[in-house]
Amino acid sequence: MKAFTKEENSWVFYDWANSAYSIIITTAVFPLFFKASATEAGISAAKSTAYLGYTIAISTFILAMLGPVLGTIADYRDYKKKFFTFFFAIGVISTALLAFIPYDNWLLLLICYTFTAIGFAGTNVFYDAFLIDVTSEKKMNQISSRGFSFGYIGSTIPFLISIIIIVLAQSHVIPLSVTMASKISFLITALWWGLFSIPLFRNVTQRYYIEREPRPILNSFKRLGQTFKDISQYRALFLFLIAYFFYIDGVGTIITMSTAYGSDLGLSSTQLLIVLFVTQVVAAPFAILYGRLAEKFTDKTMLYVGISIYIVVCIYALFLETTVDFWVLAMLVATSQGGIQALSRAYYAKLVPKEKSNEFFGFYAIFGKFASIMGPLLVGITAQFTGNSANGVFSLIVLFVIGIITLAYVPEPTKEKTTISADMNQ
Repeated sequence: MKAFTKEENSWVFYDWANSAYSIIITTAVFPLFFKASATEAGISAAKSTAYLGYTIAISTFILAMLGPVLGTIADYRDYKKKFFTFFFAIGVISTALLAFIPYDNWLLLLICYTFTAIGFAGTNVFYDAFLIDVTSEKKMNQISSRGFSFGYIGSTIPFLISIIIIVLAQSHVIPLSVTMASKISFLITALWWGLFSIPLFRNVTQRYYIEREPRPILNSFKRLGQTFKDISQYRALFLFLIAYFFYIDGVGTIITMSTAYGSDLGLSSTQLLIVLFVTQVVAAPFAILYGRLAEKFTDKTMLYVGISIYIVVCIYALFLETTVDFWVLAMLVATSQGGIQALSRAYYAKLVPKEKSNEFFGFYAIFGKFASIMGPLLVGITAQFTGNSANGVFSLIVLFVIGIITLAYVPEPTKEKTTISADMNQ
């Protein structure tokens, strides 16, 4: 940590903070909690998986609509931190509220989950944009990869605590029901997220901005329109967003719905939690490895590797029959999920003009979030109509194929950066 600045370390540490939400709420405990609640209400496994997919699609649609507008406004001096704080409060508070919703009210659980997802994803829009403020272009791959690596490492601590509490409750070692143990994990998530976000609030500031002006909202809409025109002028940036739209959809869908899929295969809650815990541990060093290999073989080459592995995952999902098969699938995902996300974030940050980072990251968010609508819907519809979750996972392969083909036409970031800088100065 001493090799990095206080701002860089504080930015990286936010990945440590919000990672508890990623694993406990998005991937592990909450999906299992919801699936059990839905089963108690007489809803079939395929339908509950579909309902979860629809909920994820709705929350991402809401943020996709807000992201570009808020990002444009946030380019004004001191606005970025304010918007970050607003979504942070929504995320942490609604996550804590999950613990107080009755177990048998599966619909209210999904509604509250929608707010947690909006808060979590909303903070990430501005958190990603802060990458430009905390480090140099030369170190972006390294810092972005360290963020994801620290996130995976940090997530294992609250996740392990939650697993222990749930397993002890299942074994009747402690006088708690499994339902109450799961609710405690939601409170742990909110506390972890809030506590370890303090360094970012204290040490990270907006270095690149546009000075405030009269009628900021009206002018922000005007600049938003101009930003869209700017994006269409830059071939590398526009093509990358199209490629990102497709492949990150597949990545996000597999992450958010993996637990529900494993549950449908018949794996117990304990087995799923252990698999996901090990996945986090394995993913940490691979996130850093991707960053280092990108320096040697280029960002695009490593993105090709990661996307190719996900294509293998989609195919392999069709043949899952045993717990060992699920372990193999999980480890394949672990090798690439952090690397793809980290390099995508750094790749895009190298392309955008710094003084308009929030505007351009607003478009990055809308492409990522609209993409996150299509994947869960695809899985949900396929699972519901075929009655087989494996077919839903396999259907995601088309997203990765389109993404990798489009990425092949994207010039390297360093080459496009020169063009953008020159055009912006004219």
